[in-house]
Amino acid sequence: MEDIKKAILDFAETSKKTKFYFNDMEKAVKKVMPDIKAREIKKAATALVNEEKLVFFSTGSTTMYGMKGRGQTEDH
Repeated sequence: MEDIKKAILDFAETSKKTKFYFNDMEKAVKKVMPDIKAREIKKAATALVNEEKLVFFSTGSTTMYGMKGRGQTEDH
């Protein structure tokens, strides 16, 4: 789980976008750990949200993730 969290945070820190979809995050993690299942990535992402390292953004029709304190209000 810690390895998955680290991969997610690495992606969030280096991503050009401040908000990203789960699918984008999943692809980035699978580049590092190809055998990981989407459910495990989702659990790790939720844990990071609970730890307040990531935040959810709801666009109404979909949910996106973002790194806490990184461009939350700049890109509307």
